[in-house]
Amino acid sequence: MTNPVAMTTEPNVLALENQVCFALTVAARTTVALYKPILEPLGLTHPQYLVMLALWEKNPRTLRSLADALRLEPATLSPLLKRLESTGHIRRQRSATDERALQVTLTDHGRELRAIAETIPERVARTLDMTPDALIALRDTLNEVIRATSAASH
Repeated sequence: MTNPVAMTTEPNVLALENQVCFALTVAARTTVALYKPILEPLGLTHPQYLVMLALWEKNPRTLRSLADALRLEPATLSPLLKRLESTGHIRRQRSATDERALQVTLTDHGRELRAIAETIPERVARTLDMTPDALIALRDTLNEVIRATSAASH
């Protein structure tokens, strides 16, 4: 197998602007920052928005199911859930069928927020000035990176 770095025509393979990790980091940070003014009126941070997206997709969910969907540890997710519960978006309770499982359920307020949130992807796309097809292609490429890095780490 040939070394892709050795095949590059770039004069400096270690230049910051040539690093995939740098491009991903900056793109993630600046893209998430675009969400802040959109999410603030909804009373959500970006991590809380991701939790709500997962719950709008499937409700109710166990803490484990939610952590798996978001690729987070349950201990990392717990403070987000506490805050979402304190603002009336979700309810946390022990499962009736398994006392060990924590059930996370949208409240009426949390379900109603979905209608407002449906405008967010289009607003972000407009802000990025990217076509839907370009965003889909980018998402698909990033999902390939996620799959590849997940496979490489196991």
